[in-house]
Amino acid sequence: MQNTQINNSIVREIPLRDFFKNPEKTGYTVSPDGRYYAFLAPHNERLNVFVQEIGKKDHIKVTSVTDRDISHYFWGNENIILYLKDKNGDENFHLFSVEKDGKNEKEVTPFDNVRCNIVDELFDSKTDILIELNKRNPEVYDVYRLNVVSGELTMIAENPGNVGGWLNDHDGTIRIAITSDGVNRSILYRDSEKEEFRTIVTTDFREQLQPLFFTFDNKQVYALSNLGRDKSAIIKYDIGSGKEVELLYERPDVDVSNLSYSRKRKTLTQISYHTWKLEREFLDEDTKNLYSRLEKELAGYETAIVSKDDDELKFIIRTYSDRSLGSYYLYDKASDILSKLSDVSPWIDENEMAESRPVRVTSRDGLVIQGYLTLPLGKEAKDLPAIINPHGGPWVRDTWGYNPEVQFLANRGYAVLQLNYRGSTGYGRKFWEASFKQWGKTMQDDLTDGVNWLIDQGLADAKRVCIYGGSYGGYAVLAGLAFTPDVYAAGVDYVGVSNLFTFLESIPAYWKPYLETLYEMVGHPEKDKELLTETSPVFHADKIKSPLFIAQGRMDPRVNVNESDQMVEALKKRGIDVPYMVKDNEGHGFHNEENRFDFYEAMEKFLAKYLLVKKG
Repeated sequence: MQNTQINNSIVREIPLRDFFKNPEKTGYTVSPDGRYYAFLAPHNERLNVFVQEIGKKDHIKVTSVTDRDISHYFWGNENIILYLKDKNGDENFHLFSVEKDGKNEKEVTPFDNVRCNIVDELFDSKTDILIELNKRNPEVYDVYRLNVVSGELTMIAENPGNVGGWLNDHDGTIRIAITSDGVNRSILYRDSEKEEFRTIVTTDFREQLQPLFFTFDNKQVYALSNLGRDKSAIIKYDIGSGKEVELLYERPDVDVSNLSYSRKRKTLTQISYHTWKLEREFLDEDTKNLYSRLEKELAGYETAIVSKDDDELKFIIRTYSDRSLGSYYLYDKASDILSKLSDVSPWIDENEMAESRPVRVTSRDGLVIQGYLTLPLGKEAKDLPAIINPHGGPWVRDTWGYNPEVQFLANRGYAVLQLNYRGSTGYGRKFWEASFKQWGKTMQDDLTDGVNWLIDQGLADAKRVCIYGGSYGGYAVLAGLAFTPDVYAAGVDYVGVSNLFTFLESIPAYWKPYLETLYEMVGHPEKDKELLTETSPVFHADKIKSPLFIAQGRMDPRVNVNESDQMVEALKKRGIDVPYMVKDNEGHGFHNEENRFDFYEAMEKFLAKYLLVKKG
């Protein structure tokens, strides 16, 4: 174990597995009747569901999965827990049911090559939830009402072939369908299940009208909208007439992202959005006072209400920061008592973690690119080895908070720059559209401009910059090494795209209704053949001269293993031996703990070999 001492401060080299092992306890939820809480914790190296009665010390294990972590579960009612699990990362999630005492565990959707999505948990129902299944047609989802007690499945909305989303009212009736012809998007509406859907509004996919939930009288909807705006706003929308009736909230700088409400009190509670951090606009005094109460006792951390019982008297609270995965608390509103349940990863000492601070980089064509910079503790912020870490998606964004990869890299002495390059969401429509058909071009330029900014600031050693990312971030790694071969000393590609033609051919069946949209955003294999050839790194492997490490899940449904195979083969033809890790029981990213350990241990050695020694 190594220690670094600078200015009389000692930075401990934290064991790699401390960053990437499963949490001690996480994912707490309170039962609808407020008598129990459930949580996820490791059992035989897999995250399983445990249940504990509030006020008691003992808990029981209610699931015993051994192949994959349970990543999502919820209470079907006060007695039944439901959870989703796929097989080897194929993302065909199946739904399972188990009673809170661990009895009567059963698979609810035992259909091969079928994916289950949750439409609505129907909190007001003790027996039913709404789910989607692509059982009838692998490309589209029908809606079913599931009786969680009997297991009975009843189709309540059959997909005609073009519906990509459904929305039910507060009574559980499907009233809205969102269709797509591949490019244009329509909102369809009906007053009741007895009526046929009728088209209310049609927009180009670039415009967004996203219904969030119905008003409490089930007559209108609250929605996210950028119609006539650059930044998405929260509006009230008359779904029957197709007219905006009220602007609730908008911002000039960023998109508004969500609107929350109290089911019990039938009141809107808060609006949330991201600047460099998550921020809230409170809409009622009860919610504002509750957060004020929590923040007084939990000062120094971000707080979030992650679960509550039906009476809204017991709340599960999660804390976090950029240096901590935080803790879970139980807040009893009636007694005004806040009790700590557990730290997520108690072996992580936040005082040994590095601060992630917001930065702004101006691109070569004048766009402001926002992101986060994390500098290693105990080292002078000068001429550091650096990691450019582009997020996947690409149409998502990095947010502020604890990132185990970033903290691990910082602990090993690297500066880490995460940029929300053009196309990242949350910054308005123009910024998003600036990425269309720009894979490997201006999107990549933003990352290169980030490297130059680090060097110009004196923070990074120009000869010791690596690019590491997953999914689209993996594509950016390959593009960076192929199209700007003098910029990076090394690259780590994690489940990344190498060939835009084969990528577009091999997407999952349930993405196919949006293939025309992908053609608009990435490029058409025939109309844009020259562009896709120019921007597919596999065709430019001859330009790569920096060391490259590739990792891939064989069962990946999004970025087929062929993407990585092609790149490795292209480099081998040039006589270049590429370290290549393939996990047969993984999909789009490594979720099993032992596979994460293998990957990051290999990456640590690879980076140390090419970045930690200063070059002349």
